[in-house]
Amino acid sequence: MKIAMIVSEASHFAKTGGLADVSYALSESLIKAGHEVILVLPYYRTIKKTYKGKVNFVGSYDVYMSWRTEGVGVYKTTIGGLPVYLLENNYYFDRDNLYGYDDDGERFAFFSLAGKSLLPFIKFKADIIHVHDWQTAMIPCLVKEGHRINDFFDHTKFVLTIHNPAFKGMIDRYFLNDFYGLPDYLYDNGSVRFEGMVSTLKSGIVYSDKVTTVSPTHREELLSVMGSQGLDGVLRLRERDFVGILNGIDVGEWDPNTDKLIKKTYKKATLMEGKKANQADLLASFNLAPAKGAVYGLVSRLTYQKGIDLIFPAMRKELKKGASFVVLGSGEYQLEQRLESLRREFPENVGIYIGYNENLAHKVYAGSDFFLMPSLYEPCGIGQLLAERYGTLPIVRYTGGLKDTVVGFNGENQKVATGIGFNDYNVEALEYALGLAHEIKESEALYYQLAGNAISIDNSWKKSAAIYERLYSSII
Repeated sequence: MKIAMIVSEASHFAKTGGLADVSYALSESLIKAGHEVILVLPYYRTIKKTYKGKVNFVGSYDVYMSWRTEGVGVYKTTIGGLPVYLLENNYYFDRDNLYGYDDDGERFAFFSLAGKSLLPFIKFKADIIHVHDWQTAMIPCLVKEGHRINDFFDHTKFVLTIHNPAFKGMIDRYFLNDFYGLPDYLYDNGSVRFEGMVSTLKSGIVYSDKVTTVSPTHREELLSVMGSQGLDGVLRLRERDFVGILNGIDVGEWDPNTDKLIKKTYKKATLMEGKKANQADLLASFNLAPAKGAVYGLVSRLTYQKGIDLIFPAMRKELKKGASFVVLGSGEYQLEQRLESLRREFPENVGIYIGYNENLAHKVYAGSDFFLMPSLYEPCGIGQLLAERYGTLPIVRYTGGLKDTVVGFNGENQKVATGIGFNDYNVEALEYALGLAHEIKESEALYYQLAGNAISIDNSWKKSAAIYERLYSSII
C-alpha cells in the first residue's frame, strides 16, 4: 500500500505530545512491514535549526486560499528509511512554537491545502491518506468536495485519528470559504457545522472513510455523552466505521536491556539487580536520601487533566512513611508551586525537575518502584507503557487507554497483574492505591513477580501497526 501520513508534528522533528510519537512510530512500523509511506510536516523553525544542511530542496508550488495565493517550498529528508516531506512557508511556520497563535486556524488551513497539493506535485498516488486531529482533518473534505475537477485522488481513501478531542479546530463560518475555498452549503447542510461554527475535526469525522482513536476504552468514552467532549452525536453516526486502536511505544529507544542513559542495563532475569542499581542512581541524581520505602515516579505535563491535584494529600501520607517521590515535568504554575512546597516540606524525599530532560526521564522509568498516572482522562497514555517496559508498576485511574493497558493487582491475580488501578477520581481512591502499593513493596517476592509481569508485556508498535494495516486494507 502507498500511505501518506499528513500531520502537524512527529518525533525526531517537532513534538509537543503523544501525537508526535504515534505519527512517527506508526509510519516507521508500516515501512518495516513493506509499505510505501511518506510523512508530511510543516517546516517549522525548530526543524530548520536541527536539520540545517540535512534536507534537500525538491521544488515549490502555489497554494490558493480563496482570494490569495501563498507559496510553499518543498524539502525532503529520510530517517530510518522513512521519506519525510517538509512544507515551508515562513509567514506561517517560522515561529518559536508549533501552536498557540491567534491565526492557528489559518496556518493549518494552509498546511492542509499544501499537503493535499503535495501528492500530485511529487506524483505520490496514495491508497491511504492518514490525517490526525483538527490540524489536518479538513483534507478528506477538501479532496472529496473537489474530486470533480481532479481525478488524481479517485481511488484514495481517508483515515482520521482523534488524539485529543478537546481541540476541534473551531473557526468562524466565514473562513470556510476564506481559508479553504469551500462553499457555504457545507455549513448550511451540517457537514462541517458544530455549535454554530465550523469544526475541522467534525469535518474529518464526516468525510473520512474510517475514524480511529487511540484506545478501545476511549472509543467507548467518545461515544458517550459524558466523555465525548460533545462529539458523541456525530461519532454515533459513524459508529460502524469508528475503531479504537492502542498506541505502541518505540521498543528500540526504550529498552532497559540496551538503554545507555541508565546506570545499569537489565532484563527480566536480572530485574531485581537492575532496579536496585538504577533506583540508587535516580535518587542520587535528584540529591535525595537513600530510599527507606517505595520510590514513586512522575513524568508528565503538570495539569489538572493528569490528576496532579490528587497527588499532594495522598503522597504526603506516603512521604511520612518514608517514601520517595521524583517528578519530571512542567505545566500549570499553581501545580508547579505546590510541588515546590512539597519539596520544602520533605527535602530529602522529594525531587523535582521543572521542564523535560530525556536522560532523567529514562532514569525515572528505570529507577522508580511505581509510576503515577491518576488521570482525569487519558485517551491512551504513553507513560504507563514505558513504565511497564522497565518493570515499574503503573498506578493508574481506569480511564481510556490506562484501563486497556494496565492489569490492576486485586490480591489474587499476581500471575497476570502489571500495576495498580482505581476507578473514582478522588483523593480517597488514590490513597487506597498508594496504600496497596506500600503493601506490595513490603513483600519483595510479590513486588518482583508483578514487575516481572510488567516487563514481559509486548507494548511495541508491531501489534498496533498490524491492526492499522487491516483497517487500511478493508477500505481500498
